[in-house]
Amino acid sequence: MISKKFSGFRHRIAAGMVGEGSECLGFDDPISRDHDWGPGFCLWLDDNDFDEIGKPLQSAYDQLPRMFMGFVRKPGPLSNGKVGVFKTSDFYKRFVGLAHAPETLLQWVRQSDESLCACTSGDVFSDPLGRFSRIRQILLDFYPEDVRMFKIACRCAACARSGQYNFMRCAKRKEIFAAAYALHDFCSGLMGLVFLLKRRYSPFFKWKHRATRELGALGAAVHDQVNTLMRIRKDEDKQAIVESLSLSVINELKNQGLSDSNSDFLLDHSLSVQSRISSDMLRHSDVWGDH
Repeated sequence: MISKKFSGFRHRIAAGMVGEGSECLGFDDPISRDHDWGPGFCLWLDDNDFDEIGKPLQSAYDQLPRMFMGFVRKPGPLSNGKVGVFKTSDFYKRFVGLAHAPETLLQWVRQSDESLCACTSGDVFSDPLGRFSRIRQILLDFYPEDVRMFKIACRCAACARSGQYNFMRCAKRKEIFAAAYALHDFCSGLMGLVFLLKRRYSPFFKWKHRATRELGALGAAVHDQVNTLMRIRKDEDKQAIVESLSLSVINELKNQGLSDSNSDFLLDHSLSVQSRISSDMLRHSDVWGDH
């Protein structure tokens, strides 16, 4: 289609499948294929090329067969914007808030793991100009080390607050919702910590636990312990697993030289990690915020 209708732009169009969804993470299964699934891809253009051929290229894309190799595209009510023709700049603005990769520490700190995971998942099939891939590679190279440490410090503080401090206090008060919320918040935060320690972006919550299993021995151990934590009933047994999970992360912090605290409380390690940050701004910023 591109060769016949847009031959003059053939070597200017990037193509791939990148963005949100289980298909970009490699997690498709029969359940995920009941909606918003099937043959499809993304085409990325620079701004000038998009102004010239964006609309006719999208029209030609829309006319492609809905069936390919026996699979039928099943668009969902919220599927607009996942496949089709995009400006490279608009694609990154959607996830990063910028038409380019973050350039300052503050721009990096404001990024969410989930958004960065979305725009670095999947695959780029062709990128003759290299513009889409250059931005993507900067993101794939992960957070600057000061930002990674700051996010680790924030996550340690949050996990200490939710799992090590508040879970049992809520359980003893018979505050069932608050206890359950604290426990789930702890698990999500701790898995996010493993991703940061492994220099990977954590995905949307639905896939975070499954993806944790793929992060080496630490990720596999945390995945299994979280599974057990979700199944057992006694609060005392749950708290014991919370402490075990916390210790696993503490050991990795020490292995990476990010903390020298001998405490078993993650908040103390949060402060130790933050003290190692070079940037004055991040070294003195509040770790209790949502970063």
